[in-house]
Amino acid sequence: MRMNDLITKKRDGKALSNEEIAFMIEGYTKGSLPDYQMSAMLMAIYYQGMNDEETTCLTKCMADSGELLDLSAIKGIKVDKHSTGGVGDKASIVLVPVIAACNLPVAKLSGRGLGFTGGTIDKLESFPSFNTDIDTGTFTDNINNIGAAIMSQTEALCPADKKLYALRDVTATVESMPLIASSIMSKKIAAGADAIVLEVMSGSGAFMKNDEDARKLSEIMVRIGSLAGRKCVAVITDMDEPLGRSVGNSLEIIEALETLKGRGNRELMEVIKTLGSQMLLLGERVENEAQGEAMIEEVISNGKAIEKMRQIVSAQGGDPHAVDDYTLLPQASIVEQIESPQSGYVESIRCDEVGMCVHTLGGGRSVKDDPVDLSVGLVINKKVGDFVNVGEPLAEIHANSRQKADEAKQRFIEAYSFSPSPVSHLKLIHGIVK
Repeated sequence: MRMNDLITKKRDGKALSNEEIAFMIEGYTKGSLPDYQMSAMLMAIYYQGMNDEETTCLTKCMADSGELLDLSAIKGIKVDKHSTGGVGDKASIVLVPVIAACNLPVAKLSGRGLGFTGGTIDKLESFPSFNTDIDTGTFTDNINNIGAAIMSQTEALCPADKKLYALRDVTATVESMPLIASSIMSKKIAAGADAIVLEVMSGSGAFMKNDEDARKLSEIMVRIGSLAGRKCVAVITDMDEPLGRSVGNSLEIIEALETLKGRGNRELMEVIKTLGSQMLLLGERVENEAQGEAMIEEVISNGKAIEKMRQIVSAQGGDPHAVDDYTLLPQASIVEQIESPQSGYVESIRCDEVGMCVHTLGGGRSVKDDPVDLSVGLVINKKVGDFVNVGEPLAEIHANSRQKADEAKQRFIEAYSFSPSPVSHLKLIHGIVK
């Protein structure tokens, strides 16, 4: 078998066989195929696409390229939740203890943030000494003992995806549905969960900028999950403005904790109940969405969800007192209001620019080894559809540098547009793909 023959075949729009895809992924992972040949193949896939069978085979080969987590020792159906990434997305931090409090095991693998999107692992490290670098044995034990655990994605997980993604990033082949889908789903399959709920975000603060692309990606990933023997559902959520009110690591932790204590805002709770009810359905804890939403409301109102969060933090080396005493979380030295430059209704917010404001403050990274300031960020007062008077606070900024604060303030103001006429609030749930 020769790689140049496979490149020609895909260039001409023909489907690759399972054996050909396996040969390609194994060879590239082990280094026997050069970057220039794989680059040519990626561009051929970019233009010609892949059918469901090809995409599923590619996903399985990438998953099999490294460590496969064996979660068979965990009792019951194991669920995981994945987000394609957005601004202010703290849904996973709320969902893990909520779903565990509903007596459904949650095996959550998470990553760090890059660019304007935040990472769940970075946010959790706002808890003093919280450790996500745990081994599979500890991961399994914690899930069996308290119902949930959150672990960093290991270097041994999907090495083929790491190599391919780095190559896609420099060959203009990132925006390919089969390649995006296989990248996400290979890690989820390797992570070993029985059921996966995918949160696919759509809007200016997401990788998918419109609902058409978000739905197309959702359909591909759900089909891959099904063909790979996993229960899988995708929920398309809005990302034309930040989720909830806080953007920034420790500030998002506080908002998540307030939500677990029953003081969450309407927008975040709607997303939590929608995603959570799908997790409970896949885990066979409820028979319909309404039952799932009612169960979620119950474990929040009776205190079981926030108690589960204390258990998770404690089990992973963190200080559980920080769940109630927010002064133990990282705090910025500068806290100021960002005043509105005019009166009117908030017409739109450039969500990606809000994320970059936090990046400007030091709350994000451009490359994986960049340090992150966990204390900085924004607490947003006015969102799309809200009326604001000139001089009224649009948001509260948390910073540790006067220069960075002033730069982020100006950038934040420029992300807003206003209308003299009333504007509708954004629809948060754009669809569910099963």
